[in-house]
Formats: sequence, C-alpha cells, structure tokens
Amino acid sequence: MTERNIRVEALDRPAVDDQTVEIVERKGIGHPDSLCDGIAESVSRALAAAYLDRVGTILHYNTDETQLVAGNAAPAFGGGEMIEPIYILIVGRATSEYEGTKIPTEPIALRAARQYLDAHVPHLDVGTDVILDAKLGEGSGDLQDVFDDGSVPMANDTSFGVGHAPLSETEEIVLNTERRLNREYAADNPELGADIKVMGKREGDRIDVTVAAAMIDAHIASLGEYTDAVAGVREYVTDLAREYTDREIEVRVNTADDYDEGSIYLTTTGTSAEQGDDGSVGRGNRANGLITPNRSMSMEATSGKNPVNHIGKLYNLLSTEIAESVVDEVDGIRDLRVRLVSRIGQPVDQPHVADVHVSTESGVAIGDVESKVGRIVDRELADLTDVTRRAVDGEIATF
Repeated sequence: MTERNIRVEALDRPAVDDQTVEIVERKGIGHPDSLCDGIAESVSRALAAAYLDRVGTILHYNTDETQLVAGNAAPAFGGGEMIEPIYILIVGRATSEYEGTKIPTEPIALRAARQYLDAHVPHLDVGTDVILDAKLGEGSGDLQDVFDDGSVPMANDTSFGVGHAPLSETEEIVLNTERRLNREYAADNPELGADIKVMGKREGDRIDVTVAAAMIDAHIASLGEYTDAVAGVREYVTDLAREYTDREIEVRVNTADDYDEGSIYLTTTGTSAEQGDDGSVGRGNRANGLITPNRSMSMEATSGKNPVNHIGKLYNLLSTEIAESVVDEVDGIRDLRVRLVSRIGQPVDQPHVADVHVSTESGVAIGDVESKVGRIVDRELADLTDVTRRAVDGEIATF
C-alpha cells in the first residue's frame, strides 16, 4: 500500500486558551438552518438504507441543498396559530434506477423529513404548519462512475476537511448549553421550544453566554409566566456553565425582549421559522456542532452529502475524530488542528496531504509527539470506511 502523506508541525497561531477574545456559536436543532441540516441528513440516511436494502450498495446521491422558506404566525398567550405555512424544499440528486430496480427516491425523502420534524419539532403540524416538497434529479454520470466496486471508494471532489481538539471551556459551554436544554431541560419544561441559539464570548477570564430561546405560547398563559420561563433557562445555563469552568460567568437570555412594548420571543411552534427566518443547509454549525471563528473551519455543508465518497462529509467528520483521538491518546497537547485534502478520483483513504498542527504544553517538544500523532492519523485513515457505516447508522452528528 502507498505510504500516506502525513505531516506534523507546530500550530501557526496561539492556542485558543492563550487568545484574549474567543467567540463560539451554536444554532440549536430548531433553528431554521439546523432544521435544514437535520432534514438533509435524515434524508441522506434514509436513501442510503433504501439503496442497501434494495440493491445491496449505496448509490450516488446528495441532498445537501435543502432550503426553508419561513412562514408567519400569530403567537398569543395560551396558544396562537400559524397564518402562513413554512415551506421546505428538499433539493439534490439521487439515483432512482439501478440495474432494472426502481427506487422511489422522492417519497423516501419526504417520509424521512416528516419523521424528523415530528421527532424534533413536535409543535409543527406537517402538512398544515409546514409544507414539504422534494425535487431530486438524477446524479451526474461522471460522478456515479467515481463509485468503485473495491473496498476503498474514490474521492468525488478535490476538497478538504478540517477538525480540532480539545474543545475549550467556552466551546464546551456553548455546545452543551443547547444540547442539554433540548435533551434534558425541555422534557420538564415544555414551554421551551427547540430553536435555541447560543453565543459564547470569552474575554480574558470572563465568559458571557447569550441565549435566544423560543418559548411556546400554548404553555405560557401570561407575561409573568414568560418571565419565569426566561429566568428558569438563565438559572439552568448558569449552573451548567459552572460545571465546565471556574472563570467568571454571566448568562443572559432573550436580550431583545422589551416587556414595556410587549415584544418577547413567544412562538406558536418553537422555531423562528414561523417568524420570517429562512434556512439553508450548511449555513450554521460545522461538523463538530459549533461555529468557531477563532479556529480554521471548512465552509462545506456536511449534512446531506453522500457518506461513501463525498469529501465534504467524510473529511470534515474524520478530521474531527482524528483530532479527538490524538488528544485522548497523546499526553502534552494543548491545541490541535487537522486538515485533510483530497484529489478527485483518488482513494479516499489516501489524502493528498494530512496536515496536523500541534500546540504542546510547556516542556513537550513537537518531536516528542510527532511519531505517535502520525501513527494515529494513519490508523484512522485506514479505518475511514467505518465513518461511512456510522454516518449511515446515524451514530455521528453532522451539525
């Protein structure tokens, strides 16, 4: 087997923790952009499963162009109503016939999208509050040919992916604020909608967390109950943040509210998609679930892409996993960035370069960790097809 081109060198910027200002953002699962990400990825998994079931292999497809056109609602204490439905268009390419077997790609896509919305935004009535549509053209013949019968697929594009580790305190706070509000807090507090946006700013040793939390009108009877709901989120997030840092913390929730004017973040469905906020795949969180301007990021949308040979998906997921594995297994690393670059038509496990930049702790030289880091990168690349399997099975988050 050809030796992989792996490079390990010093990080070309200060470690994130050494920077005076750090900014981190996460758009929650109910945000319009994240709704598009989630739908695109659920359609991707459904198509992959259907192909495997019907023809025994994953055929060419991509559903990473899903778009959301916002609707309009009239929220009111005790329960409002939708005035104009949200419109979601699933756009992409999908092989609908293979060796005489027909695959109903658009019905599969619509069913997957409906199931995703029912599970994650239950206050949205699909068919009434939101209209789903799908337009999936046939895949490019040239790109279909890139799929190989061998065990290692050929790259579909000349592109790159990037990942980093470990997460900083600010990153941990922002990521877990949204996830735990949606997965834990909302279970006991149904007034909290799924559209939760979190912005973290660390300046020196102070971390400010700003949360935009859509409240659901059917569970809030008055302005007093609304202010109690906001206070409950603020208290929960403050306690959560203190689990990850000893730095000074301030949490503010729904800072655009104007109680005197009666302007508050009250919704009927729990998402700002009912209030004129459009959405698109890839416009929000990166593959690790965060938006991190202090670090290198790829602009590729990860959700909805084919998990077999689409570099925009594979290399963003894998670079993040490589970074996490290195930090878990190698002592003395403070900050690490992994960049993987492909060449179209070349084996996906043979990147044009795997470029690793490392910031080490005091007393640890790059030479002390270089060989071990390189071996981990090589091992993870050799196991790249497992990323495909886990993406199809929904074991890897893409946003």
